[in-house]
Amino acid sequence: MRSTSRIVGCSINTVVKLLLDVGEVAAAFHDQFVRNLRVQRVECDEIWAFCYAKDKTLPRITGHPEWAGSIWTWTGVDPDSKLFISWYVGTRELVHAKAFMDDLGGRLSGRVQLTSDGWTNYVTSVERTFGSEVDYAQVVKNYDDEDRSFLEKRVVQGQPDLSLISTSIVERLNLTMRMSMRRYARRTNAHSKKMQNHCAQLALYVLYYNFCRPHLSLAIPYPRTPAMAVGLTDRMYDLDWILDMLDAVTPPSHRPKKYRKRG
Repeated sequence: MRSTSRIVGCSINTVVKLLLDVGEVAAAFHDQFVRNLRVQRVECDEIWAFCYAKDKTLPRITGHPEWAGSIWTWTGVDPDSKLFISWYVGTRELVHAKAFMDDLGGRLSGRVQLTSDGWTNYVTSVERTFGSEVDYAQVVKNYDDEDRSFLEKRVVQGQPDLSLISTSIVERLNLTMRMSMRRYARRTNAHSKKMQNHCAQLALYVLYYNFCRPHLSLAIPYPRTPAMAVGLTDRMYDLDWILDMLDAVTPPSHRPKKYRKRG
């Protein structure tokens, strides 16, 4: 963001404020319109990042924020349309697993086949949200006597199609997130310093990914976004569309004034 402020010749505070405003609009749009999805399958996973400082550094920092350290982004994706259905930023504790699964379940319409990794908190949260109205399976990584890893498909409840039990698409989505957002790089000085900024960036990314960015796997018969593939819209949007939504909520006259260099 600092390089962006230099390019456009405005204050870094203006760029940050704009990110927060756009992130709030993006999150509200996603919450309102990405609902009543009739999808067949959902894949879930968690992706690690850190905010303010890494865990090993926190003991040397006095007065750090409560949310400093490792944070986990819970993600849910439709492997057929590649739609980013739901996300939640928190820890890997059960309370946040339940919050994520409640949000995911509230966006779906009808019975789905759900697949996750072997993290134990998924079982309790899936049962709490879906009850018996889900076909749920896990992909668990195990090791043999020679410490070689192999994947085991484990049915938890319902009657999931064994040939469709996979987390490949959501794992690929997590890789795309790390490649697209510097905040998610494992070794970086561009990590989020505030949780609010982190969530705003993520909300903007999800909106752009779903509605603006054509997905290569959806290029036939014509270029489409995940939102087009799942039937949420019939057109591909651009960044101007996002800014127009921001203008409708926060008129430009109420935003921070542009910084002008003297001389």
